[in-house]
Amino acid sequence: MIAFKSRLRESIYERLKAVFPVALEDLDMAPTPDPKMGDLALTFPFQLAKTLKKAPRAIAQEAVPLLASVEGVVKADVAGGGFLNLWLDKAAVFAEAIHIAGRTALSPDEEKIVIEHTNINPNKAAHIGHLRNACLGDTLARCLRFKGEKVEVQNYIDDTGVQVVDVVFGFMELDKKTLDDLEKLPGKFDYYCWDLYARVSAYLTEHPQAQVRKTAIMKSIEHGRDPEYALSRYISRRIVRAHLATMKRLGIAYDVLPCESTILHLKFWDKAFALLKERQAISFSAEGENKGCWVMRLEEDEEREKVIVRSDGTVTYVGKDIAYQLWKFGLLGLDFYYEPFADENGRTLWISTPVPSPGGPGFGGASKVYNVIDTRQAYLQKVVVQGLRSLNYSAQAAKSIHFSYEMVALSPKSLSELGYAASDEEKERSFLEVSGRKGLGVKADDLLDRLEDKARAEIEKRNSALPAEEKRRIARDIASGALRYFMLKFARNSVIVFDFEEALSFEGETGPYLQYTAVRLNSIFRKLKERHGVAESDIVPPSDGRALLPPGLSEKETADFWDLVLAAASLEEEVLRSVAALEFSHLAKFAFLLCQKFNGYYHKYPVLAEENKSVRAFRLLTIRTIKEQLHCALGLMGIPPPERM
Repeated sequence: MIAFKSRLRESIYERLKAVFPVALEDLDMAPTPDPKMGDLALTFPFQLAKTLKKAPRAIAQEAVPLLASVEGVVKADVAGGGFLNLWLDKAAVFAEAIHIAGRTALSPDEEKIVIEHTNINPNKAAHIGHLRNACLGDTLARCLRFKGEKVEVQNYIDDTGVQVVDVVFGFMELDKKTLDDLEKLPGKFDYYCWDLYARVSAYLTEHPQAQVRKTAIMKSIEHGRDPEYALSRYISRRIVRAHLATMKRLGIAYDVLPCESTILHLKFWDKAFALLKERQAISFSAEGENKGCWVMRLEEDEEREKVIVRSDGTVTYVGKDIAYQLWKFGLLGLDFYYEPFADENGRTLWISTPVPSPGGPGFGGASKVYNVIDTRQAYLQKVVVQGLRSLNYSAQAAKSIHFSYEMVALSPKSLSELGYAASDEEKERSFLEVSGRKGLGVKADDLLDRLEDKARAEIEKRNSALPAEEKRRIARDIASGALRYFMLKFARNSVIVFDFEEALSFEGETGPYLQYTAVRLNSIFRKLKERHGVAESDIVPPSDGRALLPPGLSEKETADFWDLVLAAASLEEEVLRSVAALEFSHLAKFAFLLCQKFNGYYHKYPVLAEENKSVRAFRLLTIRTIKEQLHCALGLMGIPPPERM
């Protein structure tokens, strides 16, 4: 509909400009509140009223004769105090919908976009909160690629952070294990580290003097000294592989894994530090609570300072993130070395390395960057952007986008299912935040396993004769669809209070409901082939576009068809709206409403049983268009459409 509306707007402008002092950008078109009032409403008469010193309604009445014969319009009329309402040519719009179904005419706005998402600390198993980040980031990447943008997806690996240090401390000081011991550990390594991390957190609370040893381990890792560095590298890389396997279950993939250790070893921070000092973006604090530190004064409050380099010489998280952001925009004049880390379906995933290696692509150099990080990091993201501005990179600062979202919490019911013994204080809360330090949370793989088990049980009830492998594949697709939709359907600024019963539901506004609709659509065309020998690819519009709507179509079906087609044709607009607002609940709601409208239409108007061939052909063409748009929407959300359910 975007291309259709664009042509329509230009045609209207050509008709109006000789009579009215109107600009093309003034011709906003919005749906009318009631289909009986038309399909689109123009509001320019209100904008011209003051200039022309006329009532908006009078201006609209003058404009009606000019617009009634515009191509794509069958009627124009005045409504209310001066709205100019248009009734569109249904055959023309339907032809447009058929043409764009499953495709897009959108064009890119950027040279290259980098999206950083997932970014799980490589010290333990992924939990449900991480899944919200990954699903949002992956959906953004899919939508931007649909729009035609060149997109690079990065998953930053904080392999020298304090969380990895904690696990190294645990293996060395609590479990007394060497690198050889780690390689022999049975079972799921990321699950073992989940429990170890919680044990270390408790131990350090009870034995604060052990922080001295932890600090020593951190310095050894940052300077690449073994055995601490070798342990951290092994732990982080093995857990990253576990995270990648988890994300693969949801169809989530990446282009490159930039590692924090490489930022340090290749002197990215040194270059950024020199720039910050040279351009006086930071200053050395000689006294006060930040004595001995390099600090950045905050724009919002010059009395406050953010420590960039601690007094012991170690760099804070935000300092390293400024260096990383500069690299993403290609502003450091440096690049990583890269080596292959994994191969998925013939596509190489690269990881940064400090060791020169032949070949390998280059990454970074974006014109726009999205950082998908939860809302609790909003302050630090502002400091990163301030760092760019302080270095006179205002254009890049303006295109550094923090894609924030609220946390995933646990409901009291979920807590009891997990067997967590809540404290009296915690029992008073309506939800409890996931806490890796306490070992409290729903592990992502456990959740997916439970979803798959439930899906498999449903498949057994409905299609017990299916081969075991097909049941497993369908169950995996349903589980993935259920989880991805659950993570997208809530507004990003709302806390998701996770509840097993709601997440595992197969009815209502859920991923499985969308998948069921896709399966129903597939079934129609499968039966068409079996009963009539007609393949889906044989369903094409008539050469005469005016014949798209068969004669004698009832007024009721015409209205229902029109409602369905207009909804389906708005996919491109929903994608743009979702990207502009970074609010993919819009896209999720669109897909759900489209499924509702299709199921309502299909219930009223049979397809294969329709005896009138022209009506049957029309309905088949309609639902094929809906199918392609729905499959496109599902693909943008990363929801796989099963062949059967």
